[in-house]
Amino acid sequence: MKPIRLKNKQAKRRRLSNRAALTSSPERPRLSVHRTSKHIYAQLIDDHNGRTLAACSSTSKAFAADAGDKGKSERAALVGQEIARRAVEAGVSKVVFDRGSFKYHGRVKALADAAREGGLSF
Repeated sequence: MKPIRLKNKQAKRRRLSNRAALTSSPERPRLSVHRTSKHIYAQLIDDHNGRTLAACSSTSKAFAADAGDKGKSERAALVGQEIARRAVEAGVSKVVFDRGSFKYHGRVKALADAAREGGLSF
């Protein structure tokens, strides 16, 4: 098997294994995190209704001024604060954290810690 296919297959297995352990409900939507080599994305998903309640990313124009010369972890923390603010506006205070196929380390952890400081509990 080609190395990139093997890597994608392993990531998919990790993602599905992680998601199988999560149980979301309308009262506790899923906070899904996706990261790329440059950016990080977070969204609150209500799986029962199939709706996205709030979304935020480091690519949005709202972060252009704030994230000027900051590192990737600092930008992830800004995204965590913003998703927490948007979640509270949507009336959500408890969530289930879905890290996908990524380790709970570095940027993913920075986003989670900032979201907790912003008022989310998970």
